[in-house]
Amino acid sequence: MELRQLEYFVAVVEEGSFTRAAQRERVAQPAVSAQIQRLERQVGQPLLTRSSREVRLTQAGAAMLPHARAALAAVRDARQAVDEVANLVRGTVAIGTVTLHPVDVAHLMADFHRAHPGVEISLRTDNSDVLLAELADGRLDAAIVSIAVDEAPADLDCAVITDESIEPAVASSHPLRARKTLSLSQLCEHPLISLPVGTGLRSRLDAACAAAGLRPRIAFEASSPDELAQLARHGLGVAILPRSMARGTAGLHSMRLTPHLRGRLVWAWRRETTSPAARAFCTLARRAISPA
Repeated sequence: MELRQLEYFVAVVEEGSFTRAAQRERVAQPAVSAQIQRLERQVGQPLLTRSSREVRLTQAGAAMLPHARAALAAVRDARQAVDEVANLVRGTVAIGTVTLHPVDVAHLMADFHRAHPGVEISLRTDNSDVLLAELADGRLDAAIVSIAVDEAPADLDCAVITDESIEPAVASSHPLRARKTLSLSQLCEHPLISLPVGTGLRSRLDAACAAAGLRPRIAFEASSPDELAQLARHGLGVAILPRSMARGTAGLHSMRLTPHLRGRLVWAWRRETTSPAARAFCTLARRAISPA
């Protein structure tokens, strides 16, 4: 009993015609008929009844059909398993990250490389908007990005890395140094130090200001929160920072912002990825990530 005999048998049953089955399998009709006849001789029973109008299963054919389908499914599964092993030997994984995050990506890459030395891994850094766009169009398999607490990017799954408040921070010599809280409207009266447009922190700030009918005065932009904190320490304005950095940087005074703003860093990956290598890397990453 050969695999192609089972394929032709199932095709004839599903198409209801030897002609259509031959077209589906891309072979000549006599080849389909010959293989079905050979299969019937091997099992010792007619499997199909033929007429000028239709093809029907015999009782023996009906008994054989589910087993033929199961055999074909098992072969497909076996091929897929082999393909996945092959892809984990010679596959590729493309990862993106924002500039500041607490995940030891280098360690992850090293662990993955030891397990799958043949997989090529690429790593790039950009702002969240760019990384999310590249995830959506398939240029990246996974990325560390900043999103709003209530945001659910389409066609992506996410694992939370951090979830914290966004706070303004100033130098100890700044006029706001004695304030414990600051409203969004009061914040917009001062020169601000922020990440560029497209980053998570900036998107949270811009969205809140737009909702309140306010326009922030961005005096300085820098590519990383560390640089924002240093600019603020030199008295150049009010830095917009994650709470942990606003309160943990020496020489800065942080304030609670009203209304309250929060942001998340997440490990995001394409929900429908077909790359075994990418799935294996994401599994490893999710095990290593624990929300702060």
